Amino acid sequence: MTTFQTGLAFISILVYARILGKEQVGQLTVYDYITGITFGDLAAMIAIGGTEKIWQHLWALTVFVALAFSAAFITEKSRPLRKLIEGEPTVVIHNGKILEDNMRRMRYSVDNLMTQLRDKNIFNIADVEYAILETNGSLSVLPKSQHRPVTPQDLQLPTQYEGVPTELVVDGQVIYPNLQQLNLDEQWLIAELQKQGFNSVRDVVYASLDASGKLYIDQRRDNLQFPVDVDDK
Repeated sequence: MTTFQTGLAFISILVYARILGKEQVGQLTVYDYITGITFGDLAAMIAIGGTEKIWQHLWALTVFVALAFSAAFITEKSRPLRKLIEGEPTVVIHNGKILEDNMRRMRYSVDNLMTQLRDKNIFNIADVEYAILETNGSLSVLPKSQHRPVTPQDLQLPTQYEGVPTELVVDGQVIYPNLQQLNLDEQWLIAELQKQGFNSVRDVVYASLDASGKLYIDQRRDNLQFPVDVDDK
């Protein structure tokens, strides 16, 4: 019976997580975090709880998912409710000055602020025009204009469209829809791989084609003479 309960809990998590949608762990709001904890706790009750209450626990999980889905739908349609449930971004630095009242209201310490600034390679608060604490806890930073990296536009240099490379092979498997989107076929791909000395697609870990028509190929065995080892000796 324990195996059945665990399987039921696993399937329930897969189904209900699909219904609720996906969000990266690093981008969770406090509301999302609490929802996730409750979701996992209810699923655990299905897996390890008594058999006599298994359907009660499953019903509780179903009701909770329905409420969470309803809340997500409502907040998507109503900005005031979304701000009430998820909060809103808060400015914590303006023109090189820390806004202590906003920091205190968000229970956000200077140590946390400095840590997140250093993560963005900013070590001097005076270099910051704006810093905004987002609802998911991340920090968005706008450096002052004199401290921003120089861009080709600043130097009036011509640029061209780069786009995103299109994946053609992933882990030895041809991505046929991407080939079709580029009006190419497997024969063309095999011919290009053979030009690079590859006898089979299975020898390729990753291959992509950029907007300029350049084909990037990474072979399964790189055969590096001096492979890099980052482990401590």
